[in-house]
Amino acid sequence: MLKNKKFFISGGAGVIGREMIAKLLDQGADIFVGDIKPCPLEWSNKLRYRQGDLNFIEPEEIADFAPDIFIHLAATFERSSESYEFWKENFWHNVRLSNHLMTIMKDIASLKKAVFASSYLIYDPTLYNFSVPQERPVDLTEKDQIYPRNLTGMAKLAHEIELRFIEQFKSGQFKIIIARIFRGYGRGSRDVISRWVRSLLVNEKIIVFKKEGWFDYIYSKDTAEGLIRLALAPEASGIINLGTGKSKRVGDVLEILKKYFPQAEIKEESSDILYESSQCDVSKLVECIGWRPEYDIEKSIPEIIEFEKNKKDERIINFGNILVSSASNKAPLLNVVRQAAAKLSPDIKVFAGDLNNSVTTAYIADGFWEMPKTEEANIEIILDWCLKNNIKYIIPSRDGELNFWSNYKAYLLSNNISVMVSDKEATSRCLDKLEFSKYCLSADIPAIPSYENIDACRSDWYVVKERRGAGSLSIGIKLDYIEAKKHALTLSEPIFQPFVEGVEISVDAYIDKNNLVHGVVLRRRDQVVDGESRITTTINNEKIEKMFLLIIKKLGLFGHVILQALVDKNNDVHVIECNCRFGGASTLSVKAGLYSFYWFLIESIGQDLKSYPFIKSKKQIKQVRIPKDVYIYGPDF
Repeated sequence: MLKNKKFFISGGAGVIGREMIAKLLDQGADIFVGDIKPCPLEWSNKLRYRQGDLNFIEPEEIADFAPDIFIHLAATFERSSESYEFWKENFWHNVRLSNHLMTIMKDIASLKKAVFASSYLIYDPTLYNFSVPQERPVDLTEKDQIYPRNLTGMAKLAHEIELRFIEQFKSGQFKIIIARIFRGYGRGSRDVISRWVRSLLVNEKIIVFKKEGWFDYIYSKDTAEGLIRLALAPEASGIINLGTGKSKRVGDVLEILKKYFPQAEIKEESSDILYESSQCDVSKLVECIGWRPEYDIEKSIPEIIEFEKNKKDERIINFGNILVSSASNKAPLLNVVRQAAAKLSPDIKVFAGDLNNSVTTAYIADGFWEMPKTEEANIEIILDWCLKNNIKYIIPSRDGELNFWSNYKAYLLSNNISVMVSDKEATSRCLDKLEFSKYCLSADIPAIPSYENIDACRSDWYVVKERRGAGSLSIGIKLDYIEAKKHALTLSEPIFQPFVEGVEISVDAYIDKNNLVHGVVLRRRDQVVDGESRITTTINNEKIEKMFLLIIKKLGLFGHVILQALVDKNNDVHVIECNCRFGGASTLSVKAGLYSFYWFLIESIGQDLKSYPFIKSKKQIKQVRIPKDVYIYGPDF
């Protein structure tokens, strides 16, 4: 049993990973899987799952799990000749991803073993590729000459060299296994055997090239078993071939298939590819773990046929696109939304929407919409545009539009569009500072009281502000009675509050769809310009954080919210107001681990946030907001 073993597995929802995780779950292992694919239904509530591009996983996410064993399966490949477009894909999902994950893993104190799924493609193809058919396959050993035959092989070799480098410094902490896997195939795979089975089941003709070629086909169940055994073998380390040691001719595989599909139409076509004749030397594998693969083609093909006959459709998610409304010149906001989208899927586009077509966000978004006003008369126009542009998520960014989106939140959801906004009652309450103050005091929330009449507000000094809207530019702070009354005359709907001396803080939080506060970040407003923090610093104060967890839960909000508050000299908290949207300086909270937009997307596709815990940065972070130049090249601006 593996009850006390913790595995982090990249690419765990793939063909090998699904076999591996079934085995590990049966043995009671604690598992954390990261994959760009949705979590398989059979794993629900059995492990921690992170859906998204692992190029964006943060060190804290893995450190929080504290794995003993890391098995790196995640990779991309093209079965036939690699296309021109694969140049970029290979770098991102093979070269960069492997480097990024190991950059994190090498500093995980709990790690005892790292297992990398490499490939026999790194061996020099001149050793096993021939212009004429061969009588027997060539045994490839771990000491044979290497010269990757394609980009995939290059990426595998590059990471092998990186691991060799890391081993020089970390061998005392953890061992590294490099498993050079031979010709993999399995249930639900894109391999040639599975493709042939799928074609034959629907009576399609299959095309074959060089049927005299020899391949060491290793079944995914055996690959998974071999990797697990290598991971658990205390002294296992270094480069180890993983194959059956018993190659089959392509023609032999076809003969086995014909037993199950006697009417199969098989056509051999000529090709300029060479005859492969490779076979895994399993000597080191057997010596290391006392095991060799148990499946051969004869045993595995019936399983593949049965699987293909009865397989259920995989969950395919149409992620759709995002609209950030009232995007204006909020470039930092748009950038963190794009980062959240990229974490989940590279296919998600982020559109900026605004009444003004000259806003700067139009230049950094994936698309721009000069949208109509957010008012009742335009809801069908807005819905129609969203449907045409596959918008599945809307992120409002201006106080003045929040009531509109709250009003139509349910209607848009009925059209499969999620809006990151609170319900109408909670939104309206937060937008009205007088009502917000009254509600807080009635709910035993320590808020600064607000009054319409200055004479009801007994204080030596006053704060005067607009009852509704942002109003930061028109606020009057620490005014005497005469000054306060005079300032009120310049406002359209003034309210009065007693002035409280203290340190001004902002509290960023994300509230999930179950009204649970998923995470909270406190930050001190060090320098405020036009109502927004130009310089702001995270604060670690567990007592105040716990207080705000209780406060926020009482407000009945959803999504990202910001509370403004003062902390006086006695360390008492005085809540000022609440903005139920993402703020200008809230990007600091994202840096501190409050991944609000990513969590919103995760919830919107129907996943629970239990597998996506809030892990706050242990470091104090200061944010200084400065302009940044953006350069755009090309004829179309």
